[in-house]
Amino acid sequence: METETLLARFVRELAAVDPVAVWAHGSLAGGDYQEGRSDLDLIAMLPGPVTWGVAWRIAALHARTRREPLAPKLHCTYLTPDTAEDPARRHLTWAHEQLFRRPVTPVTRAELHAFGRVLHGKAPVGLLPPVADGQLREFVVREQRDYWRPAVGRPRLWAEDIWVDLGLLTFARASATVRDGRLISKREALELLPGLGAPVEVVEDIRGRRYDDPPPVTPRWRVRRAGLVRDYLGPAIDALVASYG
Repeated sequence: METETLLARFVRELAAVDPVAVWAHGSLAGGDYQEGRSDLDLIAMLPGPVTWGVAWRIAALHARTRREPLAPKLHCTYLTPDTAEDPARRHLTWAHEQLFRRPVTPVTRAELHAFGRVLHGKAPVGLLPPVADGQLREFVVREQRDYWRPAVGRPRLWAEDIWVDLGLLTFARASATVRDGRLISKREALELLPGLGAPVEVVEDIRGRRYDDPPPVTPRWRVRRAGLVRDYLGPAIDALVASYG
């Protein structure tokens, strides 16, 4: 399996920066992973400061794995025991074949504690502070309100498959977290969406592209789909935020 081959090689390459632990989260750890479609979401805990020299070695090791078929989908964030506590802190990250900084969100932290997959070293317990239920709910509501709700007002975004998929799936997952305090998979989110009032034909469109091999999206359907998603998602997010407040 290409996924396991890449993960094994990547962990070997990480020996250059002496990681304390390497963990997988997201679909790779929680189920519903689709090889060739899903991202490989990883966290590496390093023993000391991420200096420019360490960042250079990280970039080099990613370059050495770039010929692996799934390498473009491998994303890894690098943190240390001294920088792990603050969920808002931005950490060096390799994703989309470049280095930048982003936080390890409460959702990622909760996933790691609930079902994180240990690829190397120690488990998250004791290295990564746990996430309280209130903190997790507050984060997903804030993300819906401050990121996804303004995005609904930008029509051109919703012509893209990725915005349709993530917009609806993230909303369903946020709804489950707010209602039940649960983290759910993308497959579970798809099953939940019709009951939340999402347009069924869009849900089936997402399902087909995620699990089957459908024909390309036609321009006419792309335009209609964007309208359906925006008409649904704006009021749905407003209702979710109001229910939490």
